[in-house]
Amino acid sequence: MKPARLAVLGIALAAGSGAAFLMSGGDPPAPPPPPKAEAPPVPMTDVLVAATDMPMGQVLRAADLRWQPWPDGALSPGYMSRKLNPKALDETAGAAVRSGFLAGEPIRAQKLVRPESGFMAAILPAGMRAVAIITDSRGTNSAGGFILPNDRVDVIRIVRDEARSRASNTEVQLSQTILTDIRVLAIGQLIQEKNGTNVVTGETATLAVTPAQAETLALANKVGALSLALRSLSDAGQSPDAPPQADAPQAQMPDPALTVVRFGVVRQQTP
Repeated sequence: MKPARLAVLGIALAAGSGAAFLMSGGDPPAPPPPPKAEAPPVPMTDVLVAATDMPMGQVLRAADLRWQPWPDGALSPGYMSRKLNPKALDETAGAAVRSGFLAGEPIRAQKLVRPESGFMAAILPAGMRAVAIITDSRGTNSAGGFILPNDRVDVIRIVRDEARSRASNTEVQLSQTILTDIRVLAIGQLIQEKNGTNVVTGETATLAVTPAQAETLALANKVGALSLALRSLSDAGQSPDAPPQADAPQAQMPDPALTVVRFGVVRQQTP
């Protein structure tokens, strides 16, 4: 046999042996991964939500509301669903917002009030009274007109000191903070800041007070002038009856007034 044929035969035998070795000694191919099981769809229910941000006092229109799918597991009894009340959108239109809504927030009947129910009475907290006092439209007794609804203020009474005025033959005025940390419900007819308005010049300020504070405010409004002092946001929320801090400067308070009845005439006099 020729040497060339022997070489070709040897190469063929070597290649066949290598292929047989690879086929017998290699690891089997990995099985294909099993198909992923798809999660079952979450049950959804259409819920009435706000289509846009709505501040307190806004009267709802149909365009302000929309239906939105909501997971059944996150439903609350206060939500309005299309399944239970398919006419909720039409029935809710025309109500006033008692407390503000954010876009996408579910609508709840507890945060709405009908116009015939009296909006101010609806937003007034339980046990509180709404009392209006006269303010200067130029802002001279209302922090320059920068007091807005939901701000906290102190009420200052300014009254003439009769005894000291007669003794000195000059006009003597006294100032006294009679109420502190009082919430402003409205300035004039405005109950919510709108369109970034920072200056409000209303003729009246409506305050939320307790029944006892309402009596104090009514009496002070009769015997003297009232002024509002705007409180800082960091000071808001303190109890009106909380004692002042030990390191806080103490304001000089006038003596309490006496009621003097002489010949049937009633007068307030400072001792």
